[in-house]
Amino acid sequence: MDSSDFAPVAGEPMVLEPELRLILAPNPSPMTYLGTNTFLLGTDRLCVIDPGPDSDSHLAALMRAIGAAQVSHIVVTHNHLDHSPLAKRLAAVTGAPIYAFGTHLAGRSPIMAELARHGLAGGGEGIDEGFAPDICVQDGETLVGSDWSLTAIHTPGHIGNHLSLQWNDAIFTGDHVMDWASSLVSPPDGDLTDFMASCAKLQAIPARIYYPAHGAPIQTPKARVDWLIGHRHGREAQILTVLADVPATAKQITQIIYTDVPAGLFLAAERNVFAHLVDLAQKGKVTAQSTLSQTAIFQLSEEN
Repeated sequence: MDSSDFAPVAGEPMVLEPELRLILAPNPSPMTYLGTNTFLLGTDRLCVIDPGPDSDSHLAALMRAIGAAQVSHIVVTHNHLDHSPLAKRLAAVTGAPIYAFGTHLAGRSPIMAELARHGLAGGGEGIDEGFAPDICVQDGETLVGSDWSLTAIHTPGHIGNHLSLQWNDAIFTGDHVMDWASSLVSPPDGDLTDFMASCAKLQAIPARIYYPAHGAPIQTPKARVDWLIGHRHGREAQILTVLADVPATAKQITQIIYTDVPAGLFLAAERNVFAHLVDLAQKGKVTAQSTLSQTAIFQLSEEN
């Protein structure tokens, strides 16, 4: 399926493969594109991946699609508000347990935990802070259904508890790899150092196709991950070029290098720049003139 042919209608099941259907949630936005892709995997005993936002109409659509089948697993890639809130209601209706890596604090890197302790909050997509899985899934663990299996791949970066899920030669990539946009990496939830490591981790796993949580299936997975890595390296180079001229804050750098970003996405872009600055500070390429924070003035390290 080419991305230009991807035109799901919210609430109406789209068959992607014989054992896989997609149901689009009715939550389009600049951050979610067409909306959240909820996946139904299996035939008689189903796995629901990313139930989506707390929506009466989406729950009704899921129950129509489930029909007479049973749900044995509800798997959440991560607990942003467009992915996890409906899980609890779906579990109550179906009796299925909820699986995830953990709460939004699980998998958070030490530097992001330190930033959070100093008051950095927010992140663009919103945390489902009440979310907690019934069963925590570890990296490499395999969930087995009646006619399917999923192997968990811990892919922190977009958020610390982010999971990708391997199904045969396909991978559900959540918000880590998407075809319509690069993933938001917004501290303290997102960590660019972890994001790049997770990209490398996915690169090492042969895959025929990626199924992201927003937008069309990715038919050329390796090329897309290569692009993401190159895109991030390009942003890093732009930031270092700015700082070679003058010390600057994340906001000032964003104003210089994001010349065509819509006003509604400027804060998300600034968070991405700050994520790069934290990563660069960790690698010793830049330093903050005061305490590391989003409002700090950054400059090149002396060794650069």
